[in-house]
Amino acid sequence: ATPGGVGDIPESMREAPAENPPRVETAGATVGRPRFSMEGLGNKAIALKLCRNVTIRDISMLACGHFAVLATGVDNLTIDNVRVDTNRDGFDIDACRNVRVSNCSVNSPNDDAICLKSSYGLGFARACENITIANCQVTGYDLGTFLDGTFQRTQQLAPDRDGVTGRIKFGTESNGGFKNITIANCVFDRSRGIAIETVDGGVIEDIAITNITMREVTTAPLFIRLGNRARGPEGTPVGAIRRVIVSNLTASDVDPRYASIIAGIGGHPVEDVMLSNIRLVYRGGGTAEDAAIDPPEKNGAYPEPSMFGKIPAYGLFVRHAKNLRVHNVEVGFEQPEFRPAVVLHEVDGAIFDGIHAQKPDGVPIFSLRNVSRFRLRNAPGLPDTERARVEAEKF
Repeated sequence: ATPGGVGDIPESMREAPAENPPRVETAGATVGRPRFSMEGLGNKAIALKLCRNVTIRDISMLACGHFAVLATGVDNLTIDNVRVDTNRDGFDIDACRNVRVSNCSVNSPNDDAICLKSSYGLGFARACENITIANCQVTGYDLGTFLDGTFQRTQQLAPDRDGVTGRIKFGTESNGGFKNITIANCVFDRSRGIAIETVDGGVIEDIAITNITMREVTTAPLFIRLGNRARGPEGTPVGAIRRVIVSNLTASDVDPRYASIIAGIGGHPVEDVMLSNIRLVYRGGGTAEDAAIDPPEKNGAYPEPSMFGKIPAYGLFVRHAKNLRVHNVEVGFEQPEFRPAVVLHEVDGAIFDGIHAQKPDGVPIFSLRNVSRFRLRNAPGLPDTERARVEAEKF
């Protein structure tokens, strides 16, 4: 870390990583693994554990190993005006309370830029709560080209074989849950979108995300996933996601394979999600055959938008959810698209008010299956509609 800048970047760091980098085992826990299998994969530039009243401010960091900043069990943490250009994670905020991340730029093509976690790193489950992330930029440019100002885009894939990363994420380590968190005024460029994930028994609740712009989105702009990987002590329960608001989000040049996704599991719906004032423009290209896809459940899988494969909706796919509210949302595409804009499976309570969806002639906007308490109003081209119960319907 150097104050204000990094000087000359070595030529080796200017070279673009391979388009298809080798798959690497990157699990955070190394207990029980052969030493050589994790060598060099858990190194950290700055590591904090069980601290209070810490401020990291006005520095730049280059090629920081597995974590540029790893904070575990830290209370009253401020990270302000920090620039990171790194080969793996940027900031990992794990089981911390009262954290403010502001005015930061994190370039991390191979992993997450700003990642909230609530692992068993302290030996017990502890929530990550009272967190503010504001006025930040996250990107997936080639390593070293953010700090040198060239912003190169030759690398196409991260080590997990999906598009370059560089996003803001909750999870995947999620034993203690995430509570009382706001993300505001952030820019995503050439990166994955926002991911809100609990798969290890934690509860996610009281989340507000607003004023977000995204460009060249490499997977789903929004991914909300409640799963049951259950990494933790025996008997780890299924977690919960409830009371999430996402507003004032715009995304363009979005990967067409993955709509925005809200997905729980059977008997454990994602609850009380509100989406408002959102505009999403996908690249398009989906076929009528794609519209017939029924994505696998994969309840215990590692959570990524690509876990379900290509999605049968081009705009929004919701499965196992309750009390969904969608207001003033516009979805469109750049190339012809023959999937419905919105697909709902196993949803109890959905209100769509003011949805604007681009579509070719003969292609429905909505596809519903096993949906209860559905209401649609103020949708150009469609009449106001109410359904107490729908087994299967398209319109």
